[in-house]
Amino acid sequence: MELEDNLKKALEELRKSKERKFDQTVDLIINLQKFDVKKNSINLLVSVPHKIKEKKIAGFFETKHKDVETITKEQFKKYSDKKLIKKLIKKFDFFIAQASLMPKVATTFGRALGPAGKMPSPQLGILFDVNDKSISEIKGKISNSIKIKGKEASIKVAVGKQSMKDEDLIENIVSVYNAILKVLPRDKDNIKNIEIKFTMSKPQKIKIK
Repeated sequence: MELEDNLKKALEELRKSKERKFDQTVDLIINLQKFDVKKNSINLLVSVPHKIKEKKIAGFFETKHKDVETITKEQFKKYSDKKLIKKLIKKFDFFIAQASLMPKVATTFGRALGPAGKMPSPQLGILFDVNDKSISEIKGKISNSIKIKGKEASIKVAVGKQSMKDEDLIENIVSVYNAILKVLPRDKDNIKNIEIKFTMSKPQKIKIK
């Protein structure tokens, strides 16, 4: 409970900062110590209780689908143009795919989607059966998921928006913090401190005991 109390105080302080003309993002920064990023890479998909923002999703399917922007098998050919693939990656946050098309998706888009961390994955993004229900379910899960990649000794994750309630932000932060804690070899010993901030504010530091 101590963490929740400290987060509440930190959010109260952040809300005193200068008002901006947009809905600022709330970032969680976890600073690590005694942790070799090269030996222990962090690559997680965390499900949070409260949706942060609508994510733009595209699907690689055999046929067009009304509930998701679709890139059909016939359209793959035009993506031999690298510029078009780059545009595609910028436009969408998440890609899902029909399982039977995955080998073709990998050869056509893998080189670009892989490094961007947007390749459809078995965790969240590969459908064996493409229908309204499965697409609706996967879209719901994606909306409440956060991808976390730790390449440095400091992990920065967007956990919400300034307009969200403090309780909802705290629940999202705790979900992300606990998920990261689980994959750290030395648990809390690997965490130096955590910080939370709004896009344009100074960070509020929270010590971990």
